[in-house]
Amino acid sequence: MRFRGLLLCVALSAAGITSASATMRISEDRGGQIGQYLQTFATLRSSGESVVVDGDCLSACTLLLGLMPRDRVCATRRARFGFHAAWMPDIDGRPVTSPMGTQALWNIYPLNVRHWINRHGGLSRHMIFMQGRSLSGIIASCDQPTRSVQRLDRRYSVRPVRYVPANAASDRR
Repeated sequence: MRFRGLLLCVALSAAGITSASATMRISEDRGGQIGQYLQTFATLRSSGESVVVDGDCLSACTLLLGLMPRDRVCATRRARFGFHAAWMPDIDGRPVTSPMGTQALWNIYPLNVRHWINRHGGLSRHMIFMQGRSLSGIIASCDQPTRSVQRLDRRYSVRPVRYVPANAASDRR
């Protein structure tokens, strides 16, 4: 993940895209290790890029909600955030809930996200999904621009960065 973040920065520089004009699009991210997402989103935050969530942002990907400035993130109608307790494989490879990892997630989520999670059963082994109207007030809508989103739109490049999970290829539009 650190390598991907470095490659992203190098690719942006080589393409002549400034941080104020680049946009990362998250469309089908199933999550992964918390530490890798902490690094990726810290790099993204310091780059000045904006983020459009246009599909699934599951598991560790949801850290985006606590790590990126709200005025640089928006969600389309297709956006869906999936939350669950953190886990690690045991010696036999079976998932075991990680109280420390779950607490780390919890500490990063903004208060309004924590309230939503609590109202929907808390962080457990079962995924709970935030989408549609539930996103209202938590993340700006890309589909219905508000004043702050309109300001972001002027910064968007006509060639946004597309972010896809590590197993797939990245491309620019």
